[in-house]
Amino acid sequence: MDIDLLASTQSVDSSSTRWGEGGNTRPSLMHLTVAAGLFMVTVWALPLVSAQVLQPVDPSRTQVILLGSGTPFLDQNKVGASVAIITGGVAYLVDLGPGAFLRTVEAAQQGVEALAWPNRVFFTHLHSDHVLDYADLLWALWWRREDRVVAYGPSGLKALTDGLRAAYAEDIRVRTEGLQPVLTLGYNSEVHEIDGTFQFEDERVRVTGFPVCHEQQEAYGYRFETGDRVIVISGDTTYCDSLVEHARGADLLLHEVFSERGLSAGPDPPSRRTEDWQRYHRAAHSSPAQVARVANTARPGTLVLYHQLYFGVSDEELVEEVRSAGYAGPLVSGQDFDVF
Repeated sequence: MDIDLLASTQSVDSSSTRWGEGGNTRPSLMHLTVAAGLFMVTVWALPLVSAQVLQPVDPSRTQVILLGSGTPFLDQNKVGASVAIITGGVAYLVDLGPGAFLRTVEAAQQGVEALAWPNRVFFTHLHSDHVLDYADLLWALWWRREDRVVAYGPSGLKALTDGLRAAYAEDIRVRTEGLQPVLTLGYNSEVHEIDGTFQFEDERVRVTGFPVCHEQQEAYGYRFETGDRVIVISGDTTYCDSLVEHARGADLLLHEVFSERGLSAGPDPPSRRTEDWQRYHRAAHSSPAQVARVANTARPGTLVLYHQLYFGVSDEELVEEVRSAGYAGPLVSGQDFDVF
């Protein structure tokens, strides 16, 4: 059975959604197609916040799975930031925040075979909430991994990788010198540090990394071009011209956001919203008005909010902030295990 969550707002298909007629709800329909026949059933989907039940991935199409949509503020329903782009039966990961590696395990157990042994990862930047599960990717069953992990990211990624190897030196020694029949040395990852604009290409995808504006942190967004789709992931950034340039013509734009209403006077504890923290968030992250500005210029097929800093507001309220800022195109506030 193939189940496809259509990334639109009021219409069935985002490609047919008229610009300016977007609503504030999640995709209005889900199509369930029985692969063995021509029978098709249409059911109404739930409102804005989806259940965390992964739907099987159609191997004939490029699919995007939002493994984790969270932030440094821990939430049992939203693990650390991580996105999987699956095309041609291969998964390409962007970031691995805390809890995200377990999401790949859950996805594999639910039938997404490409996430059984993922080994390609692109890091937007090296803040802990985007890299903590890199260790899990490298060290979980490393003695059975056939293909080494290949990692791309900003300067400092090699030092991070070397540090993890040093931290697990005793694990390596015990397993390789003892009775355990170690088959591979899967911890030996291949690391590529980005310096400016970056491009990677194989037979399935072309990936362009481009600098974004995350306060003083070296940070990158990524544009994935496959045979049937273009996906752009902002990473952490405030408004940035390079993001606008690379997001033009994207079928799907995943963009981080903070709630201006919540940061300014939301229900969160005031200690999270002191003037110095407000100054930082506005320098490092994107307000709803900035997200609307990017999307109105780049005009993606669907805009997906992720890495949402709510500061106490709801998904519905956050979507309304983007709408109020002038964006009327297809819009979703992403949740873990959403499939696009």
